[in-house]
Amino acid sequence: MIAHRGVNQVYTGSDRSNDACHASPVAPVKHSFIENTIPSMREAFRLGADVVEIDVHLTTDSVFVVFHDWTLDCRTDGTGVTNEKNLATLQSLDVGYWIDDGTEAYPLRGQAVGLMPTLDSVFEENMEGQFLINFKSRRRDEGAALAAILERSEVRDKVYGVYGGQRPTRIAIEATPDLRGFDRSSLEACLIRYLALGWSGYVPESCHNTIVLIPQNYARFLWGWPHRFTRRLKSVGTDVILAGANDGSGFSSGIDDADSFREVPEAFDGYIWTNRIELIGPLNSSRE
Repeated sequence: MIAHRGVNQVYTGSDRSNDACHASPVAPVKHSFIENTIPSMREAFRLGADVVEIDVHLTTDSVFVVFHDWTLDCRTDGTGVTNEKNLATLQSLDVGYWIDDGTEAYPLRGQAVGLMPTLDSVFEENMEGQFLINFKSRRRDEGAALAAILERSEVRDKVYGVYGGQRPTRIAIEATPDLRGFDRSSLEACLIRYLALGWSGYVPESCHNTIVLIPQNYARFLWGWPHRFTRRLKSVGTDVILAGANDGSGFSSGIDDADSFREVPEAFDGYIWTNRIELIGPLNSSRE
């Protein structure tokens, strides 16, 4: 199980584009967990996540913070571009300031001041699981900075993989032994060649020693789906992640409800990507 951003407030708006603000409206607020915070990550692991996906930005004073948005205006009481701020500024903000369930009551205001963590502080928590790190930028220096952090043996085992911007992702992978990851072009290179040649059992070199994310509505087109496909990729050092349906909007869809979970193959030996670990984690435990 991969919990996307940990336990979060679920966006219910109709604008699912990458440029939209997803802090409002959210489903009626029934808990205080906010994505990409340490309490959220801890709760996700408790609910059955093996991996928590987190988003990182490198600050002006060269510290990675964990936060999703490119700008601060959507979720926090700050303004401006996230990676154009220093650590002190970012950690003074309320990361739940604009979260609202449509009532304009902003029920989480004041509860998340100072909760934007550094990546180092996440690692220091020694949580029971690993992290999939998403580079939000295309900056090469972010890949090099993460690779330097991963030289520490006590940190390396905590990172499942990396993905996102092509430049930082590839720099981090090239500089870190056995680190796997993906970007959009690497996924396309693997899957397009596999669609053309997989009937023969051949697994293209572009599918070796990596991570492949498959939208649920595309999976059936892959030769040997599900079990022969996952076994083939595992034999060349690659993990398969099953995500939710791709609707073309760019929104990060996961296996987020009981209906989509029922469509996950029995005895599936890949990872399941979810935005609703509080729902899917218990369902998965029951199935097991």
